[in-house]
Amino acid sequence: MLDCRSLEYRLLAMPDNLALVICNTKMKHELAGSEYNLRRTECEEVVRRLAAVLPHVRALRDLNSRELEQHRDRLTPTLYKRARHVVTENERVKSAAAALEQGDIGEFGELMRASHRSLRDDYQVSCLELEVMVEIADRQRGIYGSRMTGGGFGGCTVNLVELVHSAEFQHRVAEAYHSATGLCAEIYLCKAS
Repeated sequence: MLDCRSLEYRLLAMPDNLALVICNTKMKHELAGSEYNLRRTECEEVVRRLAAVLPHVRALRDLNSRELEQHRDRLTPTLYKRARHVVTENERVKSAAAALEQGDIGEFGELMRASHRSLRDDYQVSCLELEVMVEIADRQRGIYGSRMTGGGFGGCTVNLVELVHSAEFQHRVAEAYHSATGLCAEIYLCKAS
């Protein structure tokens, strides 16, 4: 777990019976550059507006859900959604670390799913191919959670899968994704190390 402000970190153990499966949708990040810059500008605007009433807020990481709700009226609906994604994502990361430390992989998987929904609905950086990939992954045996990763608008998903089902997962997802999109996904079985 990495704090990107202080660069402090702590290692979290991933159970040996799990695989991280990376699925490349083979969709190029067509909008990622311009949309990334727009999302960054939107988040900076939220900070600017809320810092006027919450001086401790230098970045969205300094904001909690209660404060965001309390000052929601200072934001447009779009700015609110962007901030809600970032604030709840930071909360999910802390909860995910706790779930790993407690060995609660089911909870960890649910947090992955919630993260994906937030990226899709609040941050709005998904695309059809990512949604298809996550939907297919979520139907497979041994899956705990699936979510997009990276800049969105294409690219990859990361999936937490029981190791004993990972080869079957790889084969079935590739086949179903090709049938649904006509694209040949690249799927990598990985292990945390």
